[in-house]
Amino acid sequence: MGTKTLAIPRIAAATALVALLFSLGRPAGAQVVTRLEGEPANAYAIGLGDVLEISVWKNPDLSTTVPVRPDGRISVPLLGDVQAAGMTPLALKQTLTDGFKEYVTAPGVSVVVKEIHSRKIFVTGEVAHPGTFDLEPRTKVMQALALAGGLTPYAKGKVVLLRDGRDGRSDRRIEIDLNAIIRGKRPDDNLLLQPGDTLVVP
Repeated sequence: MGTKTLAIPRIAAATALVALLFSLGRPAGAQVVTRLEGEPANAYAIGLGDVLEISVWKNPDLSTTVPVRPDGRISVPLLGDVQAAGMTPLALKQTLTDGFKEYVTAPGVSVVVKEIHSRKIFVTGEVAHPGTFDLEPRTKVMQALALAGGLTPYAKGKVVLLRDGRDGRSDRRIEIDLNAIIRGKRPDDNLLLQPGDTLVVP
């Protein structure tokens, strides 16, 4: 009786946390990446929270290091607020160069992503330390669970991966059997994670 009574608030709390994390991780709509012609399709797109170093050659007063605000913009000397989120560094460089031409002759602009904070994943449910984690390159499901401190004794040995739809695709819900991965029966189920992924451990 006691176990059933405790299970309800635990499930309700986990559900609420999933809703909160998932809403924070999802953009309001499908992100449209602005890139220059000829840039590769996988060129890095600047995201919210990233820190950018902007340098203008021989114009230190115009050079600055700024974070990308929650509205996707950065504050730049002379130009004011400029859209940055969703643009590649080269595309933003071109935008800033065009803007500075009104004030500087042949401005030499460089844009460097100094810190990446927009690549996040979320882990919740029956893990030791649920929360938000920076997504490192090549991070897979099992590694993300390790970042969250591993499973609790109440975990069922499964995980649900919630993934935002991309390029017009529908959102995906992928059920993964962790025991099958550990036993080597389904190693391919240890999926490579993408920014915005949410792992739910029931």
